[in-house]
Amino acid sequence: MPEIAHESKQSTILHVDMDAFFASVEEADDPTLKGKAVVVGAGPRAVVTSANYRARTFGIRAAMPVAQARRLAPDAIFLPNRHHRYGEVSAEVMKIFNDFSPRVEPLSLDEAFLDVSGATRLIGNAREIGNQIRARIESELAITCSVGISTTKLIAKLASGRCKPNGLLEIPDNRVLDFLHPLPVRELWGVGPKTADALIQLGLQTIGDIAHTPRNTLIRALGASQGESLYELAWGRDYRVVEDSVVDKSIGAEETFARDNDDNEELLAELLRVTERAARRLRDQELVTRTISIKIRFSDFTTITRSKTIDLPTDSTQEIYEQVRRLFNGLALVRARVRLVGVRLENLESQEHLVEQLTLGSREKGWRQVDKALDRARRRFGGGALKPARLIESESQSGSMEGEP
Repeated sequence: MPEIAHESKQSTILHVDMDAFFASVEEADDPTLKGKAVVVGAGPRAVVTSANYRARTFGIRAAMPVAQARRLAPDAIFLPNRHHRYGEVSAEVMKIFNDFSPRVEPLSLDEAFLDVSGATRLIGNAREIGNQIRARIESELAITCSVGISTTKLIAKLASGRCKPNGLLEIPDNRVLDFLHPLPVRELWGVGPKTADALIQLGLQTIGDIAHTPRNTLIRALGASQGESLYELAWGRDYRVVEDSVVDKSIGAEETFARDNDDNEELLAELLRVTERAARRLRDQELVTRTISIKIRFSDFTTITRSKTIDLPTDSTQEIYEQVRRLFNGLALVRARVRLVGVRLENLESQEHLVEQLTLGSREKGWRQVDKALDRARRRFGGGALKPARLIESESQSGSMEGEP
């Protein structure tokens, strides 16, 4: 059955995506890196978290083992991750977005949706707003971004991916299907590897193929929810709105050891290090956590997690680490060879919901004051300006850790 014609809508949804974000921040902080192949990720068993476009010409991609990346580009510059610095720049990016619209939905540190429908009369159309955002990010932060514009989140995100790096692409309402239907099925939101394989087995190679498959056939093959959703999306019908109140589902940090580690004291020291990183990001985003999880990966790649939900939310590094320490000790590891440790903070809420049931001079209130003082010092003097004495002692004993920000 042919689709019913509809009145053309104005493009007011932007998807803004930073270009090679971590690597771009490194280049902005050190201009001598300009023009060179830059890879963020260091250590023999680490993975690439970002590669600039020069490095990508050698075939280097995110999530690739660093050892493989070094073989592809031995002369590239490999840098450790500086998570706190990327968080700082991300906060500045989000401030710029909020200057153009209060309806901003961050997806990660380096991308967000904006609904600019309320700003077009004051600032200009979506294309003009997109170009102003690009200009401000480049002039103020010395990095670049790509902007996709359309009437829905689905098309705006697909558009931003097709104008990288440092581009802008608008797909107006009357061109949505011409743009969408030739794309491969894997490009459609919600299509992972398994679903893609199932679609290809049905003979569906493009999004247009999905659109012209009977709805009931998709439902029988994929289930009611997914079949219905993919059919609607294949016709460019995306009813999701920009959610400006979206809160991160979780915040985490983890480290891979250069060599397997079986010393529980050293493992606890590293857990303190990643706890500090995760808690710092929590406070930077003005959030608190109720659920604290640890992740331990052994030398054979077996991975276990343990979590604890606490009665009152917190953003205190010390309070979070106390739970991390208890979770780790509860494992009762004996000379177990550990490859990776991580901490994840879940069940997040705004700091506005923090229940201050603290008496004057209480332990938790004291630790929160210490955290605030440390955060101020780090913002002024850099991420490594201050750290717990235990971490300084562990670093003097071993230089095996990767990725210290």
